[in-house]
Amino acid sequence: MAGLSIWHVVIFAIVVILLFGTSKLKNLGKDVGGAVKDFKKSIKEDEVTTSALNEPRTLEHQGNPADVNSTAKTHSG
Repeated sequence: MAGLSIWHVVIFAIVVILLFGTSKLKNLGKDVGGAVKDFKKSIKEDEVTTSALNEPRTLEHQGNPADVNSTAKTHSG
């Protein structure tokens, strides 16, 4: 039979625990969890950066100080 039964999985888990110990497996789990969390964070940051770059910019978003000063002078005087 090519498939794994529940007993194969249980025996494999026992052997792994005996070889590495629970403390090393616990640390490995924390490391893998931290790596996944960092990966998800970087993907979200990349999506925000990409979406911000794809949005069209208007004159208000560019914030050119020369334009603001020239319009203020024409309205004030």
